[in-house]
Amino acid sequence: MQQLQYEASWNKALSAHDRCLIEKIFNETKGQKTSGVLFIPIRKSINYKNELLVTVLVHNFTDTILTFHNTRLVYSTHEKVVAEKEFTLPALTILPNVSMPWTFIFSKNDYKQEALNNENGQLQFNDR
Repeated sequence: MQQLQYEASWNKALSAHDRCLIEKIFNETKGQKTSGVLFIPIRKSINYKNELLVTVLVHNFTDTILTFHNTRLVYSTHEKVVAEKEFTLPALTILPNVSMPWTFIFSKNDYKQEALNNENGQLQFNDR
């Protein structure tokens, strides 16, 4: 059975509003898939450094621990890649059958301007 967990710093800093939003998204999507990894969009924004912040709920439906070490992710809109980056995130370890929210940060050199204009996007592994 899928469980929702928060990384320690998230658990301390998360507002009540965002916690409710994440729990709602978790409850609506935890049964969408029975194997693999699924990234469910929560929000997208641009910070003061012009970095693209893509916040997702990562569902680990596998029987293995999910880590991000030299892991290439792509953010696409309407099947067009608008951001791509290789991530090494020691703080992000997701146990089997656990879902965890996370924000992936793409520097201004890692995304195309059209990422700013489109509301609907999807984060996924780059299998190339």
